Amino acid sequence: MYKKHQLYATLLLTSVLAACSTSFGSSSKHIEHHYAFGRPATSIASVAPVEVKPQRGQSGPENVAHIVYFDFDSYTVRPVDRGIVESHAQWLRSHPGQSLMLQGHTDVRGGSEYNLALGQKRAESVRKSLQILGVDSSKVEAVSYGKERLADPGTSEAAHQRNRRVEFEYR
Repeated sequence: MYKKHQLYATLLLTSVLAACSTSFGSSSKHIEHHYAFGRPATSIASVAPVEVKPQRGQSGPENVAHIVYFDFDSYTVRPVDRGIVESHAQWLRSHPGQSLMLQGHTDVRGGSEYNLALGQKRAESVRKSLQILGVDSSKVEAVSYGKERLADPGTSEAAHQRNRRVEFEYR
């Protein structure tokens, strides 16, 4: 009887591991993800333009956006947003007493667990970029809210683009 249960447990574990090795919405096309300033990921769909407005009255660098956006199913910092990350890195290096929370977000597509993981990867990607640019990693925390705190509740591609983001919150 024990061997029978052990066999079932082994089969179950093998099935779970096989399921974990496939990607969400898997297809025969493999998409590579890169941290920090690696090769830009190819976008599956055209990306809606997002107007990034400088944040005034917030802690952190002035006249610099406090949000970076991401392509669908990607956690690679887009080339257009690298200047924002670099400006925050420069400001943090000149203000060593300041700390930062990076809040990762996703759009509503996909399951809650998947989106929490993707939001965390986005926040960690920005954190790693800041670290590469000389920011003390102990001063930066990365958290994920997944799809729980939408910036735009709409269902258009433009709304989805506004939700795929990492926000900089200085403490």
